[in-house]
This record gives sequence, C-alpha cells and structure tokens, in this order.
Amino acid sequence: MAQVIQLVRSMTLFLAVLFVLSYVATPISAVKHENFKTCDQSGFCKRNRAYADSALGTSSWSAPYELEASSLSFEKGKLSGTILKTLKSQEKVKLPVTITFLESGTARVTVDEEKRQKGDIVLRHGSKVNPKRYNEAESWAIVGGLKVSEGAAIDKDAAPGETRILYGPGSKFQAVIKHSPFSLEFKREGVTHVKFNDRGLLNYEHWRPKVEKPAEEKKEGEEAAAEQPKADEEDESTWWEETFGGNTDSKPRGPESVGLDISFPGYGHVYGLSEHTGPLSLKQTRGGEGNFNEPYRMYNADVFEYEMDSPMTLYGSIPFMQAHNKDSTVGVFWLNAAETWVDITKKSSSANPLSLGVGTHTTTDTHWFSESGLLDVFVFLGPRPSDVLGAYADLTGYTQLPNDFSIAYHQCRWNYVSDTDVKDVDRKFDRFNIPYDVIWLDLEYTDEKKYFTWDSNTFPDPEGMQDQLDDHKRKLVIIIDPHIKNTDSYKVVDQIKSKDLATHNKDGNIYDGWCWPGSSHWIDAFNEKARQWWAGLFQYANFAKTRPNMFIWNDMNEPSVFNGPETTMPKDNIHHGGWEHRDVHNLNGMTFHNATYQALLSRSKEEQKRGGVRPFVLTRSFFAGSQRLGAMWTGDNLASWDHLGAAFPMILSLGITGFPFAGADVGGFFGNPEKELLVRWYQTGIFNPFFRAHAHIDTRRREPYLLPEYERQIVTQAIRLRYSLLPSWYTAFHQASVNGTPIVKPMFYEFPTNEKAFEVDDQLVIGSTGLLAKPVTKEGFTTVDVFLPDSSSYFDYFDYTVHKGPGTKTIEAPLDKIPLLMRAGHIFPRRDRPRRSSGLMKRDPFTIVVVLPDNGDATGELYVDDGESFDYQSGAYIWRKFSYTAATSSLSSEDIGTAGKKTPDYLKTMKNVRIEKIIIVNAPKAWKDKKDVELAVEGGSSSGGSSKVPLTFNAGGQGKADWVMVRDPGVPVGSGWKISFA
Repeated sequence: MAQVIQLVRSMTLFLAVLFVLSYVATPISAVKHENFKTCDQSGFCKRNRAYADSALGTSSWSAPYELEASSLSFEKGKLSGTILKTLKSQEKVKLPVTITFLESGTARVTVDEEKRQKGDIVLRHGSKVNPKRYNEAESWAIVGGLKVSEGAAIDKDAAPGETRILYGPGSKFQAVIKHSPFSLEFKREGVTHVKFNDRGLLNYEHWRPKVEKPAEEKKEGEEAAAEQPKADEEDESTWWEETFGGNTDSKPRGPESVGLDISFPGYGHVYGLSEHTGPLSLKQTRGGEGNFNEPYRMYNADVFEYEMDSPMTLYGSIPFMQAHNKDSTVGVFWLNAAETWVDITKKSSSANPLSLGVGTHTTTDTHWFSESGLLDVFVFLGPRPSDVLGAYADLTGYTQLPNDFSIAYHQCRWNYVSDTDVKDVDRKFDRFNIPYDVIWLDLEYTDEKKYFTWDSNTFPDPEGMQDQLDDHKRKLVIIIDPHIKNTDSYKVVDQIKSKDLATHNKDGNIYDGWCWPGSSHWIDAFNEKARQWWAGLFQYANFAKTRPNMFIWNDMNEPSVFNGPETTMPKDNIHHGGWEHRDVHNLNGMTFHNATYQALLSRSKEEQKRGGVRPFVLTRSFFAGSQRLGAMWTGDNLASWDHLGAAFPMILSLGITGFPFAGADVGGFFGNPEKELLVRWYQTGIFNPFFRAHAHIDTRRREPYLLPEYERQIVTQAIRLRYSLLPSWYTAFHQASVNGTPIVKPMFYEFPTNEKAFEVDDQLVIGSTGLLAKPVTKEGFTTVDVFLPDSSSYFDYFDYTVHKGPGTKTIEAPLDKIPLLMRAGHIFPRRDRPRRSSGLMKRDPFTIVVVLPDNGDATGELYVDDGESFDYQSGAYIWRKFSYTAATSSLSSEDIGTAGKKTPDYLKTMKNVRIEKIIIVNAPKAWKDKKDVELAVEGGSSSGGSSKVPLTFNAGGQGKADWVMVRDPGVPVGSGWKISFA
C-alpha cells in the first residue's frame, strides 16, 4: 500500500510539474478558452439567462415577487419591509428588504433571505460553512458615505399600490416603489432615470432541501440517461453540485443566486464593469453584428494571454456602471463579491414619430446576476459624471495619495537575475542619461521561491544593491505572492500551519494547491490574526536584508492556482468566518493587498514615530475599494499592436470606476516587440498613471538603452517628458485623492454634452491641465486624427502650432513625434531640469505654462508635498491656484490649501524652491514691444512692494502661436504673487 501511495504522489507531482512548465512556456497563440467557463457552462448564469428568456418571451409573464404592504415601515431615512416570493406551490418565501436614503443623495437597496438570515436551513454533506448569505462585503468595500438622510420623507400623494420617497438635494430625487409586482423607479426632478425589475427578471434563488429522487430501474446493459427536467420543472442539474475541467464543486447550501434587471431609460451609453478588454462604451451582449454573445463576466482569474475585445473575465472586478447621455449621468454599484455576469441590451424608439425634430430615444437594459450573497445595489442620480463618480468614491474611498517615486518610470522584467545585474542596469540608465525611479525583482530573487528569503547564490548582497539605488533616490520593488511554499525547514509555512492562518478546503483541512513553488498554502487574509502575522513578516528585524527603499508587488492574488478550477481556488474552499470561497472570490485579492499595505505601515517603530512612510503596493487582482491601497496593472499583455491599442480604453475605464492609479506593461509582457512598437509603447506609456516597462523571462532584454541610438533618443525624450510633467501628474493624483476625479479622463467625462465624444477612447486628458494626448497605436502610422470637442484653440505642446476645434484634425506624427495638445484656458506646472530620478528633483524650480484663449481667462493648480510621508495630512503641503485674468491682463498665485500644524515648517523647507520661468502661449500681440512686467509679491518687497521682471516676446508665424517668457521672477513657489502685463 505504501508503494501505491508513493506512486500516486509521484504521478501527482509529475503532472503538476508538467502543468507549471506548460504555464510558463513561451506563448504562441492566445487564451485557452477551454480553461474558462462560458455562461452556458456556469450553472447559475445559464439559469438566470434562461429565466430572462422565459420572462421576456411570455406575454402574460408576471414576476412572482410582491412587496407586502402591511410589512412596510419608514424611519430615519430607511424603508423596511418584506418581499414575498410566490412559488408554484403557492408557498411564500420571505425576503426582507431595506431601502436606505443617504445624505449624499445615494439610495441603497438591500434584499436578504429570511431563512438564511436566521440560519434556519440544513446544509448538505454535514458542512460547517456559514449558513447565511454573505453579508460582509460592505466591511471591505465601503469606508464612508453611509450617513442616512434625515430629510428623506414619504410622499403622501402616492398612488394606490405604491410607496414614494422624496430624498436627495432639495428633495429633487424620488423613489417609486411599486408593490405588486415589486419594482422600483428612481426619478430626478420628475423624470425616471433608473428602473429595477421593470422587465420582471428579479430572481432570488431561495433555500430548499434537496429531494433525492428515486433512481429509475434500467434494463440490463442499458446506460443511464442524463437527467433532463420535464417541461414544467426547473433545471436542477447544477443546483447541488457542478463539474468543470475535472473539478467538482460541492454546494452545501444549494442554489442561491440573485438576479435583477436594471434599466436606464433615455441612456444610449453605459461604461464601467472594469476590468475587460474592448471599447470604453460597453457593447451589447445578446448577439447581433458587432455585439458580444456572452455577458460581461466578473470573476477574478489569471487569464493567460488574454484576448482583445472580449467580455471574458480578467484579474479584477469593479461592479460599478455609469449610464450617460448628453444631459445626464447616473450609475449603479452592485455590491457583491461572488461570480457575477451582466447582460446589456439596447432598444431605440421615437417619442413621437410624427413630430419633426424629435430624436431617437434609447434605453439601455442591463441584467445582473451573482452566484451567492445579498442583492445589495446603490443608485446614483448624478446629474454629472463627476457627481456619480464622486458619490461612488465617497462610499468606496479615494485613491491613495501615492509616493512621488511611484508615478515616475519603473523598470521591470521577469527576472533581473542577480544583485550585480540590478546594479549594472542601474548604472547603464545613468550612462545613457535615461531617468528612472524604480527597479523591480520578480520571484527568482527568492531562495527556491520561498518568500521573505534571498537566493544567496545570486543575491548575496541585497543590502549593497539597495544602497546603490538609494544613492540616486531610487527604489526597489520585490514580488511577494499569497501562495506559501509547502516545504520542510521554512518557518513561514510552519507558522501558517501551526497558527492555522491558511484557507481551508471543504473538509476543513488546510488547502493545498499548486503555484510557482509547487505545493502551496494560501494565507487567509480575511482572518485578522493572519493579517497581523503577515505584518510581522515585513518588519526590518524579521525580513532580513531589506531597506526602507524596498516596496512590494502582490501578484497572483486572484488567487491563481495552477491546478484549480479555472486556474483559481475551488469555490467550496472555506475562509475565516465559515464563508465559502464562492462568496468572497472577487474580494480575495483586495484582502491580500490590504494585508500587505498595512504591513508596510508598520515595518519599524522608528518610521511610525516619524509619522510613517506611505506604502507602495502594486496589485493585479482588485475589487471596489482597492484604489485606497495603491496601484494596479492590466496583467500579462502581449507585445502586439492590438494590446497597445487596448491599453487606453482599459485604463480610462478603470479611472471612471474609481481606480485611477492604473497602467499597462510597456512593451507587452509576452513576446519581443519590434523597434517601432516599443517606441510607440513608450510614447503611450508615459500617459499611463502607472508607468512601468515589464517583460517575460523568455523575452529578449529590452531596456531602453539597448535600442539603436535613433530609437533610444526618442524613448529617452518620451521618458523625460513624463519627468518634466511630474508636478502636473502629482497635482492630478492629489485631486483624485480628495474628490475621486480620474487622473486621466475620457472625452465624455471632460465634455459630457458632446455626443461625438461618447465613444472616443483612444485619447485622453491629464487631470485639469488641459493636456490632450493622442499617441500613435497603429503600425506604420505617421499621422493621427485627433477629436477636438469644442471651439477652443488647441496648441501643439512642442512647437505651439494652432489647431482650432471643433472637429477631427489630422496631425503629423512621425516616429519622433508625440501628438500632445494644450487646450486654451489652462495653466499647468512642470519642472524642466533633467535628473536621474524624481527624488533628485525635489528642490528644483518650477516652470508655469499658461495657455491663453484669444480673449479670455486661464486657470490651473499646483500641489506639492514631501512625496513620501503622511505629514500632508497635518498641513505640510503647498496648494496654489494660478489665474490669468484677461480684463486686467494679470497672472496671480493664491493659496487654496488649509493650514495645519506642520504648514509653517514645511514652507520653511521650500523657501528656496522658486518659480524659474513663466511661459505664456498665445500671448497678445500688444505685448510685442514689452521688455519687462511688474511683479508684486505677497507681503511686499524691499523695492517698494513691486519689481520689474524681464519679458521676452517670441513671434510664432506659419500657423504657430506667439508666446512670451517671463524669466526667473524669483518668487518662492509657496508664496502669493501677481504679475501685471498691462
């Protein structure tokens, strides 16, 4: 018997090794669709789609859900009651419902199931899992915005069979709850914008015991036929267990999916549901030319070589959607962490076909369904995109204000093979005068893929490596994943076992799966004790040979399990609290990201005494709220033009779903980009909020200094452009951290009333700078067509060529040209002195660029702090507003920050950081003969309160704008001042 067991173990090991080897092989084609479910292969998805087909295909359909009028109560902004689901047997299933009206104007609809809520069910297989529907997603995703409105009130003029609630600013919002069948309408100023269950697709799969059916007798030699439901019966084939890819999912609680149709009458475009490839404006999913045949799927997974233009799941899930038309934006947030699918269809009609000038009225219908958990939906009534995103950000949190190094250039590959290799790359960047801030180590730095260790053969001196980087204010980022190698003499795995801190399998034992180290266990970051233990591992005293300039990369945290179903963890695994993995799957990556973020906050008591250092933790997997913890990237892309073109829509979508600190691997992770592609990718990558080059272990080395001289100089100039504009980027990050504004904005967000902008997703605007970027993303192209949405003047960033909107303009873009325009009416800051890293720029002077309209004003902002501590929370920052006023021909700087206890000390450290240049594009010709301007500094000066500063006028000509330079006004960046050009 022992020999048999050993043989089985050997075969298992052999097969697992083959799986891993196949996983890391150099890619040839594309995603292996057979590894991932279609809707038809996902039991609850197939059931909910069939339910929709049945309901919408039956003229006499009536939804079996009604709100029990006698159960209703309204108190302090909350309407509570019971929805009754009527079964075919006429039995009533009770579904408690709460509709909460928040002070922000957001409404929340939560539906539970009474029997599961009370735990009054019998679990199959003697399972010990939590019998309730998962109700803890809020504790991870929601951090604020839940203050209940005291002004919400019942509308006493409601029609019979309805309940109406007035709420929101000025009571302009209205919720209309129809009792039978149960449905909701959300109105703004009397107009309906969002509907729930208007099409009758609400489907709450209630608990029921499994009834064992007697097996039919078969004649000798007759094979058993697959059990098929009768015409009037439900399909129970996936209620109790489900098999895919050789893995069987036991379902101790039986079927428990939740589904709901949400309609947006009058809205032709919907956005969100990150993360997917495809256009920013989401496609229909029920077939037809140019549409998808599958719903958008949200089930975080390690999708190897993901494909373009697809609703397939990817690494992260944000179940937040915005609907938009030229007059309004509204949105919904589906708070559910289980596997979720969303169907989208549209229908058009004319309000009155006989009326001239009446346009087409489009309604977008969506159908959402999740495998388990509560039905918990937030509704945002806008009316502007910023209102919707702001309200969502109030709930789930704003992006963290990052370290300044993290928004500069990152250099990465799998793998830099030794500490001498890292040092050599570091020196070569300097030799070729290419700035960078961070170098990364993938998993080969470890001792046999054991995290928190160093390979002593290849990394004998990690401290010396980090010290060399620190000489030029550079950082090191190393990878640490959630899988812990199951091996002897490894204290980390010994502790995770002895302290019982790992995820369990359905039998209650520590789950064992396969990932990069082979046999592995997974930290259960839902467990507070596990998170505390994890934090201890990162302390300098415990993580040998690490320095303060070392930060972390969390990969594979979907979680990726090579031998698991759909390359992830079995759904019937058990987490802390008795919750099944199916309940929390899309949250898993966020909990691990959070554990690492908290760990970096407590690496040493000395750092904590000084106020702490902002963590930097990159994640691949994410959920709503992950933006509070750091950056993400779009995963393992390919070195292809298609993947380059897909990056902008993906990053723009993430920005408007609340996760703006996003980027795509420059150059493509898989494959070897040709020179043109690599150059164009850098020219695109500099406009990603997270700007990192990365490559697979089997690719050729492609550090930018390895390019031929011509291409190298082009890439170097692109990277330097990013560094020059870092003050504008950091200001945009600050804006995102205080109000949720996207760092890079799609055109519809910036110009919400222009219908031609609604589908534009290959160009973007950086923060509030007015900088409009449209890089080349197609092979061989030397021009781009830039959409200018308004009548403003746009000026080429480099030579001030004038482009007048509105309309589409063709702009020359040879290989050495980045199409970047400046919109009139904006002011933005930059730093023009080239440095080796952003850390060496901290005391450099600023240049202020003013882009004037022909007749009008211009405004802009600058935010700056130390870029590393949390002192800004106590006032240690400078936040200035720059204003040019045409009526007085003057430019001024005013403080728009709020002073705190650390403001005076910070201003002292910045007293010698000055404004070096002021460049004014499209300068009035009346200034042509001016030789100087009058400068007045806040608080006066030794020369009677004002001084003269030289001005140089530069004539444009040949389609280029005139411009002036005010050289070295000498004012500290933190002071108030005014320059008069009159």
